[in-house]
Amino acid sequence: MVDVRKDGVILRTTALEFENEGVLNPAVIKEGSAIHLFYRAVKKGNFSSIGYCKLDGPLSVIERNKSPLLSPEFDYEKHGMEDPRIVKIDDTYYLTYIAFDDVNALGAVATSTDLVNFKKQGIIVPKISFEDFDRHTKNNSALNEKYLRYNRDANFLADKDVVFFPRRINGKLTFLHRIKPDIQVVSVDSLDDLTATFWENYFSHFADHILLTPKYPHEVSYVGGGCPPVETEHGWLMIYHGVKDMVKGYEYSCCVALLDLDDPRKEIARLPYPLFSPELDYELKGDVDDVCFPTGTALVGDILYIYYGAADELIACACVSITALVNELLTIAKAGPLASIG
Repeated sequence: MVDVRKDGVILRTTALEFENEGVLNPAVIKEGSAIHLFYRAVKKGNFSSIGYCKLDGPLSVIERNKSPLLSPEFDYEKHGMEDPRIVKIDDTYYLTYIAFDDVNALGAVATSTDLVNFKKQGIIVPKISFEDFDRHTKNNSALNEKYLRYNRDANFLADKDVVFFPRRINGKLTFLHRIKPDIQVVSVDSLDDLTATFWENYFSHFADHILLTPKYPHEVSYVGGGCPPVETEHGWLMIYHGVKDMVKGYEYSCCVALLDLDDPRKEIARLPYPLFSPELDYELKGDVDDVCFPTGTALVGDILYIYYGAADELIACACVSITALVNELLTIAKAGPLASIG
């Protein structure tokens, strides 16, 4: 197993109104020696905005805004902007987040060229009812029956965990999204291509767009995108969350897979165990117990720092040697599926 070090809590709530209930699930991007965190800030009543802080090195906060960087403006996000992630593609930063209107939770994006001024581009995932989803996907014979369980009572299907790959793949913008219980992938030339016709065709061939499905006991309930994938010479290092249902509720763990660089739908290997799971007090008890929810990374030398929401209440960090992690995955790939089961 790979050695993981937990570096502890790096950000907690303050008395400021916009973040007096929780700070969690940060988008992370490293620029030179500075690491920028765009985090979900929650005020009482579960209203979320995007806060900002800057780190000097991987763990030391040197700057923190006293008001939200981004706040809800439109009806589709009137109850909150949740769980951001960020990448830079060409000269543009893509900050994705979940727009919550108190009923529907749908992936949206804002873009920037300077990490200060962001332009909201709106919701980029489909607004689709379960009835339409069921109608369009009827020819997908192998779909997990849990799609029915998790999505039947929705107004629009909850479509969360929107995470861009940090560069174009085969010339296309590529992003993950999650309709429970699996992680799906989308590739387009431009965000303007995400039309009603596009989504109708997408759902008609929905099984072709499934990237990861639950495989091991620690992720048996469902999986979801976590951090933006990290490119290595051996493949995309994908850090995601896996969820299992226990007697006391769901447990969220940090999980890892290695995906093909040219076609991320091809899984090279996956850890058959969590990279890390809730075990410390601040991960076990909080607004939502038993949660390690990874959303961003920063690579410093050979050490990959993984930032995560702990118990939906604060932000913590863990780290691992990226070389050791990739080598573990390559060893699993070489050994084959029987070794993973063992």
